[in-house]
Amino acid sequence: MDDITGLELSPRKIEYLKYLFERGDNVRTSEISAHMNVDPSTITKAINELASSGYVNHVPYRGFSLTEKGKDYAQFLLKRHRILSLMLNHYGLTVEESCTEVERFEGYVSKKAVNAICDSMGHPTFGVCGRIEHDSCNLGHEHHEEQEK
Repeated sequence: MDDITGLELSPRKIEYLKYLFERGDNVRTSEISAHMNVDPSTITKAINELASSGYVNHVPYRGFSLTEKGKDYAQFLLKRHRILSLMLNHYGLTVEESCTEVERFEGYVSKKAVNAICDSMGHPTFGVCGRIEHDSCNLGHEHHEEQEK
């Protein structure tokens, strides 16, 4: 997932991917629609767009599931949410306030910025919303290497 910027998807599609990731395989349109409080036709259109971009598989009469690309991207999305929530919590917001605020802007924060924040926080492994995975993080500490030059 080195080729992603973190800015590929709209905030709404980000929520769909995160929901699919949390629910697992074969999530039906009606489930997504009820959870997101959105008309099923809107869900179908958005999920089909995600499918054409390679993030989602559609199994007729069974539902939707994430492709490997979709799973990798969803893991980054969760990491971004958790790093940003932890940062806001560190600066005085409650857990609930942190999550709510991050949902408002997380889709506009690049992978590069998330990795820099993660690096500056010492690569935390647990945030206010759950475990933070570092598979896609710059654990080579490029930031520190640049400072030494």
